[in-house]
Amino acid sequence: MFSGDWCVLARHLQKEAQSQHNNSEFTEDQKVSIAVYAVRMDIAVQSSRINACLWIRILIFFPPLSAVLKNILTYNKEFPFDVQPVPLRKILAPGEEEHLEFEEDDEEGGAGAGSPDSFPARVPGTLLPRLPSEPGMTLLTINIEKIGLKDAGQCIDPYITVSVKDLNGIDLTPVQDTPVALRKEDTYVHFNVDIEIQKHIEKLTKGAAIFFEFKHYKPKKRFTSTKCFAFMEMDEIKPGAIVIELYKKPTDFKRKKLQLLTKKPLYLHLHQTLHKE
Repeated sequence: MFSGDWCVLARHLQKEAQSQHNNSEFTEDQKVSIAVYAVRMDIAVQSSRINACLWIRILIFFPPLSAVLKNILTYNKEFPFDVQPVPLRKILAPGEEEHLEFEEDDEEGGAGAGSPDSFPARVPGTLLPRLPSEPGMTLLTINIEKIGLKDAGQCIDPYITVSVKDLNGIDLTPVQDTPVALRKEDTYVHFNVDIEIQKHIEKLTKGAAIFFEFKHYKPKKRFTSTKCFAFMEMDEIKPGAIVIELYKKPTDFKRKKLQLLTKKPLYLHLHQTLHKE
């Protein structure tokens, strides 16, 4: 910030401090704090113009801004009504969850402590449009109808992350997140959302698979967690309905250590549509 910017800020602070109108957002004590800070700012700026030491003067002469304005930017439940601060939802980086205690929320007594999950910093609803068609090439639309879970009704803000991986777990297309589920009913979470796979089927590498990670929010721990996952391999790509099995977290993109989530007949329900010119 240059000296001119500091002058503008100082003038605004002085104007607010001298305000006499009744609808001011600040108390008289707060106005005093503002006035003191504005005067110090103005002196520092004028002094710096003479000595060409703006930043040194500011750092030495100013008390920390957060300390001066501490009683200004405070939570006041009386203005204009009680709005309490909302805790942020944490989306963990890969491996961070291994140090947290897991809830035993799957059919066989939990995935166990120390299971690392992958939590991309994206917002649910990041769906991409269908690619342009190419002669002789096939595009795939997958409709995610619903997922069966014994505790479906307890899942908060559930959504599904869809990715296409090679045998080494490397992304072959952009990762997409569905919007939050439409509704929860009995043992099902309903989505009814279309996912456009972002590569022509003929261009996918041998052994590739499409992964579906079911995620939900845990309010006690304040982060979004992967509950289970499913995947569909290339030989399963065909028009029509398909149900695929659910596996325990952490998501195994290399498909080497798979454990079913439950012995009950609960699956991810999909419907595939192929587009070919």
